[in-house]
Amino acid sequence: MKFYLIIIGLCLSWKVTAQSVLVLHIETKKPISGAVLLQEHPLVSKTTNSTGVCNLAEFDLSRPIEIGLEGFKQQKMRFTVDSASVFQVFLEPQTIKISEVIVSATRWHELSKNIPSQTTKISSKEIRMGQPQTAADLLDLSGKVFIQKSQQGGGSPMIRGFATNRLIYTVDGVRMNTAIFRGGNLQNVINLDPFNTEHTEVIFGPGSVIYGSDAIGGVMSFQTLQPELSYTDKPLVSGNAHIRYSNANKEQSAHLDLKIGLNKWAFVSSFSNWNFDHLRQGKYGPNEYLKTNYVNRINNTDSIIQQSDSLLQIPTGYQQYNFMQKVMFKPNENWEFQYGFHYSSTSKFGRYDRHNRTRNGLPRYAEWNYGPQLWLMHLLQINHRGNTQLYDQLEIRIASQQFEESRIDRSLNNLFRNTQLEKVLAHSLNIDFSKSLGPENTLFFGVEGVLNDVTSSGTITQIESQASELGPSRYPTSTWHSWGIYVTDEQELGEKWTLRTGIRYNGFGLTSDFSQNLSFYPLPFKTAALRNQALTGSTGLVFRPNNSLLVRSNFGTAFRSPNVDDMGKIFDSEPGTITIPNPNLEAEYAYNIDFGLVKIINELFKIELNAYWTHLSNALVRRNYQLNGVDSLYFQGEFSQIQAVQNAAFARVHGLSFGWEWKWTKALYWKTDLNYQRGFEELDNGNISPSRHAAPLFGTSRLRYQTKSISCELNVRFQGERSHEDLAVEERNKTEIYALDYHGNTYSPNWYTLNLKTEFRVTEGFRVNTGIENITDQRYRPYSSGVSGAGRNIYLSLNAQF
Repeated sequence: MKFYLIIIGLCLSWKVTAQSVLVLHIETKKPISGAVLLQEHPLVSKTTNSTGVCNLAEFDLSRPIEIGLEGFKQQKMRFTVDSASVFQVFLEPQTIKISEVIVSATRWHELSKNIPSQTTKISSKEIRMGQPQTAADLLDLSGKVFIQKSQQGGGSPMIRGFATNRLIYTVDGVRMNTAIFRGGNLQNVINLDPFNTEHTEVIFGPGSVIYGSDAIGGVMSFQTLQPELSYTDKPLVSGNAHIRYSNANKEQSAHLDLKIGLNKWAFVSSFSNWNFDHLRQGKYGPNEYLKTNYVNRINNTDSIIQQSDSLLQIPTGYQQYNFMQKVMFKPNENWEFQYGFHYSSTSKFGRYDRHNRTRNGLPRYAEWNYGPQLWLMHLLQINHRGNTQLYDQLEIRIASQQFEESRIDRSLNNLFRNTQLEKVLAHSLNIDFSKSLGPENTLFFGVEGVLNDVTSSGTITQIESQASELGPSRYPTSTWHSWGIYVTDEQELGEKWTLRTGIRYNGFGLTSDFSQNLSFYPLPFKTAALRNQALTGSTGLVFRPNNSLLVRSNFGTAFRSPNVDDMGKIFDSEPGTITIPNPNLEAEYAYNIDFGLVKIINELFKIELNAYWTHLSNALVRRNYQLNGVDSLYFQGEFSQIQAVQNAAFARVHGLSFGWEWKWTKALYWKTDLNYQRGFEELDNGNISPSRHAAPLFGTSRLRYQTKSISCELNVRFQGERSHEDLAVEERNKTEIYALDYHGNTYSPNWYTLNLKTEFRVTEGFRVNTGIENITDQRYRPYSSGVSGAGRNIYLSLNAQF
């Protein structure tokens, strides 16, 4: 304790003294917040605060500094030592450019022109213009990530033919994936708050060298609001107040954030609340998407209620609130300490696709809900700029997260309700370093440790007497761990070439205890465990012959280690079979190669083309198995075939993404993104099927008009048709979520929505956003989704900045 008190005392005695830069808009002369100052070899990066000011103490003023922000022309500046105490830099608006600052590729700020993988960034400006209701809708703004929804309270991203536990989610650099991430669709992304998201980055393709297990299809990195220091003697106080109403689901949302900055201390607080009613779908579209009734229990009887409005999707309403608090302490230019607290909680919400299932012409379920979903995170970040022999910069992240989710179901006219509750306590430690090895060479390296404790319980409740008893849990009580060490080398081969090579060694393990379920599943064992390793790597090359052309290629591998969902498949047994744990599971491996080209013509037109091919080997599927030389067990009154999840299948995905940006005039801008992919996977029985998570052709096209006081955007979102033959085999019988073609077979029709969005900047600190989404009131359902998108939706949003 005395040691820590001494350290704190020393920290409080340090001072922050340095020259500063003030970044201004060249036309309006107003300060620009969030502009990134970046210096390479060694790597240093900072952002301007809400007054447009950034402290230069950490920079080497004898070398140039890159200054840029989304929507502005990148500038390379030199500052003279011992001249003005505050330098002024004016940024010129530029819609089309070849590079921007990205964090998620190496965990450090860098320019995207040096990254061999495809990347995209959703800025705070795009978030404000798009007005997403959830973080899933935020990802959809990219035009490059497909979003599946089984209910309004959800959103499962699909990237390059992969989804769920083959993608990585991070918030403030911390892994959100847990040991119970399943192969089916997930709704965990809604834990995040689009109101307090500064920006979101997506890295397409393998990311396991930096992020470890699960980073096969891509990485989604969410950066939340950051505390801001004051560089004057006066406290820096700023904030946002936001309210919004939407009529398609009667959304009522409110948000407030407050930043207070002192010389050494800074604070940011954020609170958001949403209230969504049942979602109304569009008027014009497939009749198969209509559900004319719902179940309500009246006088101890399950009653089927006929809806007065068949366009209303009941039950889809829910509530959510989020809170965030961050505290930053910066004793001097070399050290920075930051603590963050995140909390998210929802009400229960109906899984709409399950409510659409029928049996003997009646609803299959009286209840099928996800229980309240909880996410909590404590995060301590320590940054040190040392310029030591080992590193130039060090960043430590120590995080503890709690996840809670549940499933609640009851068949129609059944008096017994099944509840399964899962809790995950996730601890993680990341230590990342950057070291300049010369004027053209930077090394990024680090270590990671992750520990997940999973507890699961099942309850069967008699709904009239409320008497309850233990039921089968979804998962065994388990502990999953992973540790890894990585190194990435970035070498500039002259001014035109950048070579990046990386490697990671990872160990993982899992122990599960099935004791609590032996009364339901009489297995001849109580525990199961596995231990294994994975080695992955990547190499990429970027060629920049001039400032208007970029060519990149990348070959990389990625892996997914088996988790509790894979080991817990015992609870997915079918009549005549029983699935048991397999302690010999190995990691799935992906091998990916992609090429990209970016070309700018006269600073007015930009074309981007990306092509990729991915092969997944050792894919986990269920196959016949033997236990101690025996291939069957006596189970539920009969001998059942033993099966186990095994590394026995493969999958392949290839695709193209194509986009263009065209600046017609200073005020008029057109941007389009198109995405095409095809995938195939081996099934449990060895047959080949189209991949479930390879989305049909989809994209977005935007035409935007912008002046100093108004921004107006007309956009169209669209999806191509997925025929019955091109549906994954497991999807073809899901009549509750798909439309029917002329032959009575399931398929996913093509669709579009036409949307008008406007932003009025009434004063410097007050904005009004309004618009009409799905103007033509289309009844549409994104591929593989169990709930239709909103019909014609009129929204109004008021935003006050102070």
